Amino acid sequence: MENYRNLTTDEIARLERNGCTAEDWGTVNVALEFCTEHVRNVAFYGEVNIGRFDKTLETEDGFARHTGIFNATLCDVTISDNCLIENIGNHIRRYVIGEECYISGIGRMTSSTGATFGEGTVIPVLNEAGDGNIIIYKGLTSQTATFMAANAGDAAVWDSLRAMTGKDIEARRSPTGKVGKRVRITNTREIIDTIIGDGCEINGASRLCNCTLAVTDSAAVRIGNDVTCDDTVVSAGSAILGGACLTGCFVGEACHIGKGFSAESCVFFDNAHLDNGEACAAFCGPFTVSHHKSTLLIGGMFSFYNAGSATNYSNHAYKLGPIHHGTLERGSKTASGAHILMPATVGAFSMCMGKIQNHPDTGDMPFSYLIASGNKTFLVPGRNIATVGTFRDTAKWHKRDRRPHDGRKSFVNFDWLSPYTLQKALEGRKTLERLRGTQGEDAAEYTHGRCTIRNGALKNGMRLYDMAIRMFFGEAAEMHDGARSTDSGGTGEWTDLGGMLVPKAEAERLADDIRRGVISSIGDVEERMRDMNDRYDEWSWNWTCNAIREYYATDEMTEDVMRRIKEDGKEAWAAWRAAIADDARKEAALGDMEEGVLEDFLAKL
Repeated sequence: MENYRNLTTDEIARLERNGCTAEDWGTVNVALEFCTEHVRNVAFYGEVNIGRFDKTLETEDGFARHTGIFNATLCDVTISDNCLIENIGNHIRRYVIGEECYISGIGRMTSSTGATFGEGTVIPVLNEAGDGNIIIYKGLTSQTATFMAANAGDAAVWDSLRAMTGKDIEARRSPTGKVGKRVRITNTREIIDTIIGDGCEINGASRLCNCTLAVTDSAAVRIGNDVTCDDTVVSAGSAILGGACLTGCFVGEACHIGKGFSAESCVFFDNAHLDNGEACAAFCGPFTVSHHKSTLLIGGMFSFYNAGSATNYSNHAYKLGPIHHGTLERGSKTASGAHILMPATVGAFSMCMGKIQNHPDTGDMPFSYLIASGNKTFLVPGRNIATVGTFRDTAKWHKRDRRPHDGRKSFVNFDWLSPYTLQKALEGRKTLERLRGTQGEDAAEYTHGRCTIRNGALKNGMRLYDMAIRMFFGEAAEMHDGARSTDSGGTGEWTDLGGMLVPKAEAERLADDIRRGVISSIGDVEERMRDMNDRYDEWSWNWTCNAIREYYATDEMTEDVMRRIKEDGKEAWAAWRAAIADDARKEAALGDMEEGVLEDFLAKL
């Protein structure tokens, strides 16, 4: 912090000649090397501290101007060295402004006593009409948010989480608004009760009110033209642009929200990309994508999700209010014009088409197609295992991770074949076999999860699930050749904790430790999450060994068994690649593909 001194009588006289006024010159303090030349037409109120102005600042590429303060009203403000502040329409009040900031053409910038800067806001995600179930704060991760939503109904856990986050927020609460170093704020109407981290850029925004823009050393936040943000926290590497309107939202790392997208009571995490449409009470986990003007995401939990144009969700049955919600598990997609009536559960990596009205529950049928036709929803189990779309999606996510390397908070597991999806594929295969046994091998149609499965689709689904199971087992056997499982966890059911894949028992153990007071700080919760993520490989192999024993009906992982698993895996991978290639050729046969595209794809495959 700069050592400030009082103004001299001569400096006060020169400032007055420069058109400056003060409520009390005795409360205006300046740096030791302060020069009055670069302070003109400024009105001072309350305690104001000003740094030195002895260099130029580049205001746009190739155009540098001398630092200083021109045409502004300041009240209880600290301005660090070499800022350029000019043309303030109303005033700047109760802010500490870091070094080398450029603030020009703004209306009002103020903070109030007791401001929370967006942290501690509780929002209702999924159930739009329910009580709040996620607490917004600067360090919120996809895992912690998922955990909060899952345990909001447990009073002991929820009350502890509120107390932990409240303590964390209070420990770093600022008594005034803050602007970090090298921040650029131009042509913005209103900034109220907002913390702005180092290097952020705000250009042409309409309003930021009760917000925090968090940063890392290598990544800041960008706010663009006509943006409105209220009660919102935005994380490093994210951009809110083009008239986006956010109310009561958390925006995680490296997200993009723009082109008029509007959202209320939503969370967005890790490379989510939303343009044009709208969202309400939506949990948009890692890599959630929506590009289209007519798309509405409401009352749903999504991750690695792509919304087709005019995708719409209904959370309102016109009786008890907008209380219904559902889950599209990781990797799901909706085709253009899809409409899903909540509640609904759609299995991982599934594709939904048409108006799905019968509240499907296909969580145990991953990689499926759900196709609405009239009053029926047809389920095509496993079909999405062997499509070009799934192949391309699973290959691109890791490459498109734009989160800053120096401060990644959430954990994102990119595995598409994992204990989480394979447990469902195994269960799906058993379910299909059971359906065939109970409803007849020659039945034209079968019923499951409020959906209809045709005979041919059932048989093909069993084959595709077997393919995926053997692919996963074979790859795991190659990676862990000769290794034994540790039998120290992971063998039970798995869950997707906001992009991180963990044994469900571990998530339940965390909740129990919070109830018992073993974990008493949000830092401890985050550390437990980190430990879960670090043990993924170990737990995954434990689960795989246990699943192999059951699938191959063997008690020992002998060399012969391992050899068979590897051979089965190689055959399954070869069959999968052939199926992907066949799917690509079908698309090429449509006739509008540029020459060489198919050959390039097949070469990469």
